Order: sequence, then structure tokens, then C-alpha cells
Amino acid sequence: MSEFVDSIMAQVKAKNPAEPEFHQAVQEVVESLELVIEKHPEYRAAKIVERIIEPERIIIFRVPWVDDQGDAHVNRGFRIEMNSAIGPYKGGLRFHPSVNLGILKFLAFEQVFKNSLTTLPMGGGKGGSDFDPKGKSDNEVMRFCQSFMTELQRHIGQFTDIPAGDIGVGGREVGFLFGQYKRIRNEFVGVLTGKGLNWGGSLIRPEATGYGAVYFAQEMLKARGESLEGKTCLVSGSGNVAQFTTEKLNRLGGRVVTLSDSSGYIYDEEGITPEKLAYVMDLKNVRRGRIKEYAEKYSNVQYTPVDPSLDYNPLWDHKADCAFPSATQNEINEKDAQNLLDNGVYVVSEGANMPTSPDGVELFLDRKILYGPGKAANAGGVAVSGLEMSQNSLRLSWTREEVDKRLQGIMASIHKAANEAAEKYGTPGNYVNGANIAGFIKVADAMLDQGVV
Repeated sequence: MSEFVDSIMAQVKAKNPAEPEFHQAVQEVVESLELVIEKHPEYRAAKIVERIIEPERIIIFRVPWVDDQGDAHVNRGFRIEMNSAIGPYKGGLRFHPSVNLGILKFLAFEQVFKNSLTTLPMGGGKGGSDFDPKGKSDNEVMRFCQSFMTELQRHIGQFTDIPAGDIGVGGREVGFLFGQYKRIRNEFVGVLTGKGLNWGGSLIRPEATGYGAVYFAQEMLKARGESLEGKTCLVSGSGNVAQFTTEKLNRLGGRVVTLSDSSGYIYDEEGITPEKLAYVMDLKNVRRGRIKEYAEKYSNVQYTPVDPSLDYNPLWDHKADCAFPSATQNEINEKDAQNLLDNGVYVVSEGANMPTSPDGVELFLDRKILYGPGKAANAGGVAVSGLEMSQNSLRLSWTREEVDKRLQGIMASIHKAANEAAEKYGTPGNYVNGANIAGFIKVADAMLDQGVV
């Protein structure tokens, strides 16, 4: 590493101990920015990188709630308002037992660059709680959401900070959160995105992250004169992103053969057809069941339970052309990346945030495969959140076709910006450098314009 990267990382680790995901996210970006800092000494003089790494504001609060048996519980709530140089803070809320300050800072940091790439005027933020909605009744989830929003409402607003959903926060949770905001503030405004269609939501919003990851893969293939037609695809996860990645791949002629959850994964060599996907959507979204049930319903399907003793994930060890990691951070380690390459995968488009470890990313870049990092490939979700904000401000609702067309246009713009930035700074075809640099320059220039704030 260079002196610049070394000095930044030493500061980050000293100021933010025991936050490995945040260190990992910062290092990946800072290594790409070396190329920019050499050409733009004004960024270094104004300490732009140091300022972008430091959140503008961190809010941590207690969330007390009562379960159906009348027992009290206490969780911790967070909101990281990372950077507002190009617009109000924008980013999801995550409800999951793994949530901690370091994970949310990494997500908020990534969000700054992702939002910048969308071409929409949105800053970056992230939040959530270590509350686990899994296994809770609707009433318990409602009471938790109401308690959470009672505190969060002081810090957000349609011109300040507009949260959305993330892992553990779907339409049900957004509804409860919005209802409590409206009740306390006595105003009906677009303060959350991912809302129900009848009360300010946008068509295509649930589909957007998955669709966007597929559109990004399509753009990368198009640059090589290829398409997704006939491609065998590995998809991880079975939530919102994985479901709509599968749906869009089916429509574009791809064949999805895997899906997973925290218990294990299924391998269906015949492909997860639209009919089978409808079963998965009912299983996961309505019955909240486990993916194992898919293997019990359909013949010739292999189910593999999670084996914590393995140092790799067997889901990534099947013959395929494309991989769409859509579950969670660091789900592809170096061994998984090698297995993907050995099995013929040459397109990786990340639906999740930072799902590939640094060693895995290095392998992908060394082999010069088509690798779309999360901050570019999964920006479709926040892009349509931005379109939802626009519709709320205009008091309009666009058609499904119009939103999908805008999403395709945004993903094509992100691909173009990342591709051109990579080429301009001497690393053609490196979408990691391209996405980091293109996202950074827009925010850095705005920060220069606005002074030391």
C-alpha cells in the first residue's frame, strides 16, 4: 500500500476500533482513490477523503418494547447520517441481530458513493437495530417499529433524511414506521421510501435492486457483444433481491439454478421457472418458511444445509456463467471466488452490499472477469427510492413501464460512468475503481464548493 493509503487506514483503525467491515469498505475505496488524489492535489489539501470517512452525525438510542406476553425488551437503534454534500441523507434501515455500529458505518459509507452514481441528488445514510423480526408476531413488530420511530422521527424529514427498507425491513415494517411518523408529526410527507402503492409508494420499488443488478450485468455483457440469453446463473439469498433477480433473469432468457437462506441452499438443475419462483415468493413473503421446503415440493432438487465447519460455501461450487450474490456481506471468500472461476463463471453482479471479501475481489480483478461491485450493481434499489421521492414531491404516480424505463436508463448511466472513469484513470474494465472514482468525484467537488463544513 502507498503512504497515502497507509496513513488514512492508520487513522481509520485508531478512531474506529473493532469495526472490520467499516475498515474493509474504506480501504477498498481509498485504494481506488490513490489514482485520483495524484491528479487532484486540491482534494488532499482540503482533506476531502478524511472528511468523507467521518460521519456527519451518528445517532444511537434505546428502543424499549413489550412482547405479546407483556414482557419488556430493550434493543438499540441507530442512524448514521454520513454525507449530505449532494442531497439529503438516503439509505435503508436494517433490523437484524448482527446490526452494530461498524456494519452500519460500512453500509452508510458505501451508500454515499452508490447514491452519487445514480445521478440523483441524494446523500448517504444508513440505520437500523439489533431487533430480529423473525419469529415475532405482527403486533410485536408493530410495537417495536412504533417505539423505534418515536425516537427516530426527531432526526429525519423529507428534506433532511429519508430512510428506506433493508434486511428485516419490508413493506410491513415500513408501514408501521410511516404510520407512527405521521401520527407524531401530523404530516403526510415522503419521509420514507418503500411505502405501499396506495399511500405514496412507487411501482417497481420492491423489484428495483434485483432488476438493477440484472440490468448492470446486461450492460457489462453488452460491452462485450453478449447477452444473458441462455446463461446459467447462481443466485444466493431468497429475499426481495434474490426473488426479483431471478424474475428478471427468467425474462431475459437466463436459467437460475440456486437460492438460499440462513439454513442452507437449493440446487435445481432444471432451473427455477416462473411457476417455481411464485412458490418461493409465497413461501418466503407470506408463510415466512425455509427454502428447504422447495426441495420437498419439487423432485430432482438438491438441498444442502449450512455446514459451519466448511471454509467455503458449496452454493458457489456449481457450473455456471453468472453469479448474483444477493444475501449479505462477505458471503464469497477467496475459496468461493476461486470455485466460481474454476466452474466457468465470468460475470459477477452484486445484489448485496460488499458480498465479496477483498481476496475474492482481487481474484476477480486479476482474471479480468465482468465484475460489478455492489455500489454500482445494486444501486437500482436506491435509484427507484429516489424516483419515489420525486413522485411524492410532485404528488404524481408514474406507470410501471415508466419507472422500469427510468431504472434501466439509470443502470446504463452508472455502467457508463464507472466504465469511463476506470478508463480515464488507467484501469480499463475495472468497475471497482470506476465506481469508486465516479461516485467520489461528484461528492468531493460538492464538498469543495461548500467549504469546510
